[in-house]
Amino acid sequence: MQYPSGEGVIDVLRHVDITMAPGEFAAIMGASGSGKSTLMHILGCLERPCAGSYHLAGNHVGVLDDAALSRLRATRIGFVFQACNLIPQCTILENTELPFMYQPDPVSPRQVKARAIEALEKVGLGHRLSHKPGRLSGGELQRAAIARALVIDPLLVLADEPTGNLDVAATNNILDLFGTLNSLGVTLLVVTHDAKVAERADRVLYLENGRLQ
Repeated sequence: MQYPSGEGVIDVLRHVDITMAPGEFAAIMGASGSGKSTLMHILGCLERPCAGSYHLAGNHVGVLDDAALSRLRATRIGFVFQACNLIPQCTILENTELPFMYQPDPVSPRQVKARAIEALEKVGLGHRLSHKPGRLSGGELQRAAIARALVIDPLLVLADEPTGNLDVAATNNILDLFGTLNSLGVTLLVVTHDAKVAERADRVLYLENGRLQ
């Protein structure tokens, strides 16, 4: 992956080769500026690589048009970010239902609600359905964000520093949740700078100066 700058073209990622098996839990570690976020954006179909290839669910991502790429992203990938990005005016249930707004195929309101409730129950928030984000703790907010990522039953969940804003107890709770979800078959890729987070994964990859070590 390359970006232009005043000093020429900067190589952000070089010779990155990664394959994930269904149901795997992997972590990527690296210092700031190592290319972690760029790699996550490519894997999440938010950016296109300028060279090489990326295959997801049998699709050669690089040759898809914008509509097909959006469809793949909306139906196959769940995102969890350091900032939970929940809408404060909406209830936790309503926030969890939001991904269905971007689904290319219609889902009935009854199904949307049922699947959102199921996702929230998976993360231990079944008792918080009618609460708004301002009433939740930091750990609960991240659990709600994870439920929102799970609600479409994605092929891959990408988590970018999901515990970066949490204390030790909340971090451990989120990691326990990731372990439980992974045992249920959820494929997880977590970007982190915290070795304690990475050690929970099945495999740890190190990104340094745009290269996987």
